[in-house]
Amino acid sequence: EDYALRYTPERFRQWSEWRVANTAFGVASFLVLEAVGATLLVQYGFANAFWAILVTGLVIALAGLPISIYAARHGVDMDLLTRGAGFGYIGSTITSLIYASFTFIFFALEAAVMAYALELAFGIPPAWGYGLCAVVVLPLVTHGISAISRFQVWSQPLWLVMMLAPYAAVLWHEPGAWTGLTHYTGESGEGAQFQPHLFGAALTVGVALVTQMGEQADYLRFMPAPRPGRRWAWWLGVLAGGPGWVVPGVLKMLGGALLAWLALQHMVPAERAVDPNQMYLAAYEYLLPYEWAVWATALFVVISQLKINVTNAYAGSLAWSNFFSRLTHSHPGRVVWVVFNTLIALLLMEMNLFQALGEVLGLYGNIAIAWMMAVVADLVINKPLGWSPPGIVFQRAHLYDINPVGVGAMGLASMLSVAAHLGLLGPMAQAFSAVVAMVTALLTAPLIAWW
Repeated sequence: EDYALRYTPERFRQWSEWRVANTAFGVASFLVLEAVGATLLVQYGFANAFWAILVTGLVIALAGLPISIYAARHGVDMDLLTRGAGFGYIGSTITSLIYASFTFIFFALEAAVMAYALELAFGIPPAWGYGLCAVVVLPLVTHGISAISRFQVWSQPLWLVMMLAPYAAVLWHEPGAWTGLTHYTGESGEGAQFQPHLFGAALTVGVALVTQMGEQADYLRFMPAPRPGRRWAWWLGVLAGGPGWVVPGVLKMLGGALLAWLALQHMVPAERAVDPNQMYLAAYEYLLPYEWAVWATALFVVISQLKINVTNAYAGSLAWSNFFSRLTHSHPGRVVWVVFNTLIALLLMEMNLFQALGEVLGLYGNIAIAWMMAVVADLVINKPLGWSPPGIVFQRAHLYDINPVGVGAMGLASMLSVAAHLGLLGPMAQAFSAVVAMVTALLTAPLIAWW
């Protein structure tokens, strides 16, 4: 329990590099990636969605690399990393709330997809399915990182085979599918060719996924220290378990676009074609009779969503515990916050959050990227220039309560980008609000640190 919520000392980091990396890499299973790819395709057309997905992957990989290295090297989770990277003791409390919001929003989105699978296979109404999908995660998460790690290891091979098989069947039976996809112009027909404002709007939705790097850091802090003769294993583990998830992530977003296009060709309405259940059902029908395809889809979706939601629930419990322990100076135990996080996610599911996927991620992404880029700026600019302590100093006695570097940069970037997102700075700034957040945070954090 102590190591779940605080600094992880070297004597506790006894797992192999492969096991830590595999546990962290298990998050690549989440089907909201396919849903995001499909949503971008339907709303903005292939010409804009394709480039937005590639740039999203590049941004997340570049931002995730320093975060992963520092978390693994110093044994700190995202909260302690933020605390020492320009935010201060109370300043990181604010980001814990942002992080907790990410975990329950994505928990709700992922569990909603799983509930739709139960409806597809068993006819369980979503209102009941939401509760079932929320509760089933609790036993795994309450036993912490050890149980989560075992679950990720045994589920990985089955998940990988069940994900790749339908794509292979589609490409075998529909060799012209990719060509057909590239000509898709979106539901409105506006995305026939690349348009900067559509690309920017799609990018703003995609980069909301950058907060996933916080969950990677929460696992990578268990990485053993580099050992003589095995430094290559350490670097490989950090790269695979950190920014490495972006590679399958980008492929899954593009795959989601392909399967959504396929579902649309099967006369599935656009609002349902962005549901991963409908996507994979359309693909599995190339492999199996309809009844078997339904069962295969449901099994695949349940495995995928359990793999990511154990991470969402675990990371959420850490974030809520950090947030409330600093506000109330009490610590009732991590399990209390696991249940609390799950209940908020259940409430969002009952409010049908999945149907507003693009809008929710578009607004949230601006604040998330302002936070992440302020941390990245401190790690890659301020520390090398000597404007920040060289290591991660997280002890309260050595920190400001509110450090103006990170908090100031995040606050300014958030305000500007949200104003842009709401259309207050003109239509082009509205489309590129995520870029406004990114650039503002990267520039202002070093300027404030220098000052």
